[in-house]
Amino acid sequence: MCIVAFAWKAHPRWPLIAIGNRDELHARPADGAHRWEKPDHLLAGRDKLAGGTWLGISEQGRLAVVTNLYGFGPPDPDRASRGDLLKDYLSGSGPYADIGAADYANFKPFNLITVTPDEALMHSNRPDKTVKMLGHGIHGLSNGPVDQPWQKSPHLNQSLAKWIATGSDDPALLFDGLLDRHSYEPKEPSRPSPQAGPEPRNSAIFILNPVYGTRCSTVVAIDHSGKGVFLERRFAASGSVVGESRLSFSWPAA
Repeated sequence: MCIVAFAWKAHPRWPLIAIGNRDELHARPADGAHRWEKPDHLLAGRDKLAGGTWLGISEQGRLAVVTNLYGFGPPDPDRASRGDLLKDYLSGSGPYADIGAADYANFKPFNLITVTPDEALMHSNRPDKTVKMLGHGIHGLSNGPVDQPWQKSPHLNQSLAKWIATGSDDPALLFDGLLDRHSYEPKEPSRPSPQAGPEPRNSAIFILNPVYGTRCSTVVAIDHSGKGVFLERRFAASGSVVGESRLSFSWPAA
């Protein structure tokens, strides 16, 4: 994902809500959200080149979503794929299954949210490995450092907050805020943050571009009983909808 807003125990019915857009090269092949065959408790899209994912749910009680982190030099193809970190954590097997013990320095720069029924954590690996517990409320990630969020991130957070404030019970309505194509101009950073990636800092929540843009929008919501819904809407380079997924799953009740 390149932007995500996350509500942790802030809604009367849905204690966990995550919404976001995945921005990527349109030519990079990927499978849409589906239940994986192995392991079958994992629901996620899949990057066909690297084999990992950008957002996923495990019915064993794990959610993870990652964003690229710009401003720390050019991409390094020799570093491990961020999608492998999520894949192993969500599946519960592989060298990165114990995410707390993983060497984050081996990966390309990232921001990461992981959630279990008991806690929500924010992770980052630049400039150093950091792990922060999230309190109840709304949190957001984009391609900037956690303490210097890009301007579009607060706007998506506000969209989620407004939906909660209306008392709406339909998570599908959250797709509307993910379609925002307004470009948000960045404020002057408090310290230098060089760009290193295909997405400008003044990008929109929904990026319409024939080469690199929003590939899919995702809404995940889990209620107090552990019943969850995973909604995904996929887009062509033109911005037209080319596919949708609606997956139901179970989550351990807190």
